[in-house]
Order: sequence, then C-alpha cells, then structure tokens
Amino acid sequence: MSGSRAQRLSARRTERRRAARRGTMVAAASVVVAVGTATGMISAVGDGHGADEARPEVSSSPRLEPLPAVPPSPSPSLSASPSLSASPSPTAGPTKKASPEPSASRTTKQRRTAPVSTRLYRHPESRVLDWVRANPDDPRRAVIESRIADQPAAVWFTDYSPESITSRVRAVASGGAAQGRTPVLVPYAIPDRDCGGHSQGGAPDLDAYDAWIDRFAAGLGSGEVIVILEPDSVAQAGCLPAGQRADRFASLARAGRVIKEASPRARVYFDAGHSGWNAPARQAGWLRQAGAASAASSDGVFSNVSNFHSTAAEISYDRAVLDVLGGPSSLGAVIDTSRNGNGAPADGAWCDPAGRTLGRAPTLGTGEDRIHGYLWVKLPGESDGCRGAPGTFTPSYAYDLAR
Repeated sequence: MSGSRAQRLSARRTERRRAARRGTMVAAASVVVAVGTATGMISAVGDGHGADEARPEVSSSPRLEPLPAVPPSPSPSLSASPSLSASPSPTAGPTKKASPEPSASRTTKQRRTAPVSTRLYRHPESRVLDWVRANPDDPRRAVIESRIADQPAAVWFTDYSPESITSRVRAVASGGAAQGRTPVLVPYAIPDRDCGGHSQGGAPDLDAYDAWIDRFAAGLGSGEVIVILEPDSVAQAGCLPAGQRADRFASLARAGRVIKEASPRARVYFDAGHSGWNAPARQAGWLRQAGAASAASSDGVFSNVSNFHSTAAEISYDRAVLDVLGGPSSLGAVIDTSRNGNGAPADGAWCDPAGRTLGRAPTLGTGEDRIHGYLWVKLPGESDGCRGAPGTFTPSYAYDLAR
C-alpha cells in the first residue's frame, strides 16, 4: 500500500474514532460489581492455519437439579470445526481497546429478520461428546449423555485466526441449515477481552477485529443463525478509559451491521451482563452506544452467559434493560440457562460453585413476552478452573450438575 493511501486510511480511522467518541457520553449510573461472564464455552477455535474443528467449551457449576421440562427442540449435531480455546472470564477488570465505527453498509434501510426456526442445532463436536464416546462403560455416562451431551449448545469462536474463521463458521452454519435447525454462534475475539482476566486475549486491535468480523460474517450463509456477540464486551466496559470504550462500542455496532448485512436471517444479540451486575439504566446506556437499539445491528440482548442467576431474575432484568434501551418493539432477549437451575450462589462465587444445577433446556419457545429464547451458551461440565483446568470437561462436575 502506498504511503499516501496508508495515511489517508489512518486519517479516516482517526476521524471515525473521534466521531464515535463525540457521540458517546457514558451516563454514570450505579453499577453492581460482578463477575464477568464467561469461563468455558462451546468453542470453535482454530490454529490459525485453516484447521476446522469446533468444540464446545463450557463453564462448570456444581451439582444440578433435574433438568426442567422445557422441551428443547432437539437438534442433531452441529458441525463446526476448531478446537476450543476460550478461557474463563469472571472478572470485571482492566482496559481493553475499541475501534472505529466502519459502517458495513451505507444504506439505512431496516432489514426484517425472518422468523427463527424453533429447532436448535447441536454440534457433533464437543468435549462432552468426546468424553461420552470414549467412556462407554462409565456409570455416569448415561446421565451425562442424556442431560448434557444431547442438548443443543452454542459454538464459540474464541481465537484470532483470520485464515480459518470463515470456513469454520461456514461449517457450523451449513450444518444447521442442512438439518433445518438454528445454530447459536459466539464470536469472542474483541481486543482486551475480559479486561485481562481469565479469558484475556482476542484480536490485536480493533482494526484487526473489524476485519475478523468481516470474515466471520462471510461464513454465515443464508440460513437462520443466532449470534451471541462478544460476551462481557459491554457489561465489562467500565474497565476501559472513555475513549477506548467509545471505540469498542463503535466496533460492536459495526459488527452487528456487518453480520446482518451478510446474513439477513441472522439474529444478533448484544451483551447485557446479568441481573447481579450493572443497573439496567447503566447497561442500557452502554448498549445503546454499542448499537443494540438499532434494527440494522441488533435483535436485542443476551444475559447470564456462563453465570448462574435464576431465569425469573434474568427475565425481569432483561425487560428492564429493554425498556430503557428503547428501539423497535421487536427487540428481545435470550438467556443462558445452562447452569442456573438453583440460581446464583449467595456469596457471589463464580468458579464451579457447589450446589448449582442444570437450568431450563434450550428452546426458542419460551412463552414469555420479549424473551426470545433460553439457550445453553456455556456448555455444562466444562470447568471454570476450580474443579478442573479452565475450559476442560470434568465428568465429576458434569455429573453433579446433571443428576
């Protein structure tokens, strides 16, 4: 690239960031300090050289009670590729950088998202499935298989590997389309991820992240997909200086637009943290800056990812956030119910806390106004780092959650 062209591009990025900052005055509402969301998840991670194999990575939560009878529409396998690579992230910390607000499309027309299928897709590659296949005689196998391995769960893309991200996303999206089922995908590569906590990492900077999102979106195809856009990226943004926060929000808004432009049947949900974290007004103010109130970028918010708050608490919280957020009446919320059967520990413990159980089974038919789905974003049985190494499948923990 010529020097003059590089200078022009740099000037444009600088101006976009300045413009984004001018438009983002963060309202100081009270915030409930809480643990960050993720610690394990179904992850589609690659080695950066085109290897495609996606594996769920889940955070654990000790003992679970019986799985609530909310029929998840079973969904056979999800086909992704990568291996997993998402480390836990329960802290609300340090600073992370955010980027410009490149617009995916200059058109302001609102795209109507087609109704999502009620059947969710289960990826055929995950750590729990690996364990089930490798341990046919283990006495815990039947419970773990029926209660956890057979449930559809999200596929995470946690590594920054531009060379393989499109093909890995395509593998999952096409697998769901072939079965007429809806896959849930989690891009998790925002720069300064987790404020330097357990799940630190991500793209080297926001310009690189923007380009990565372009490649992520290119793999989505034309089928129905649900995208859980960057857990912790908004709720944890208080760790960033105001300018970096504005840049991050601009990149998130852009990411939502790019995804929906590339895949009109994609539904994109933005990070609302959870009911024990930021006050609804504070969270909604940040979400608005991140593009979550615009139909061009968003279908609503997600909450409780890798956490344990009760479904009732999350429904109330999400509705409060949506009320303050504004935007189209079609905006709604999806809730991670994978480990919230007994609610959150009173002491706020987040690392494989004892006494937790599986929550409502994954479904897109909740019967609740403005609640679009109960999803298993975090795969039960993968440790937060206390019952086993972070992100690894721990059968004793999975069994406690599922029995």
